[in-house]
Amino acid sequence: MADLLVVSFPTEAQAEEVRTRLFAMQKEYLIELGDAVVAVKRPDGTVKLNQVFSPAAMGAASGALWGTLIGMLFLSPLVGGAIGAASGALSGKLTDVGINDAFMKDVATTLDAGHAALFLLIRKVTADKVLEEFRGIGGTVMRSSFDETKEAALREALAAAQDAARKP
Repeated sequence: MADLLVVSFPTEAQAEEVRTRLFAMQKEYLIELGDAVVAVKRPDGTVKLNQVFSPAAMGAASGALWGTLIGMLFLSPLVGGAIGAASGALSGKLTDVGINDAFMKDVATTLDAGHAALFLLIRKVTADKVLEEFRGIGGTVMRSSFDETKEAALREALAAAQDAARKP
């Protein structure tokens, strides 16, 4: 079972930096992420989702490949590729993998303009090592499906960073 974590940051750059650090930790097998999306609330109130994985692009690429192969059978690889790419992009667009886009946009509307939220779908985590890495990054937990002890430890690590930043 995976856990959902939503952490808000004052800037998009901070959220992107944390996501990059989490990807590095994933390479060290300290955390396994199912999805990691940065949502930014624009000054006009709209929400932009920065997703790592684009289902529409992947669908178009695989559809073009399969369409070209099938088109070769009927001596029309260009037409087959075009039809395959279009149908693959459509199916990819209609497929929502990971965290629900509507949920992320709904939560991100509560942010102040210019602020960002990092949405994480965490499959596995080595909590003590990841929490140590989170110490000092700032941010505020908006939503979490962690149990009370894990969430309290995360809030404490983030609060310690905010307290250290406030001291002269």
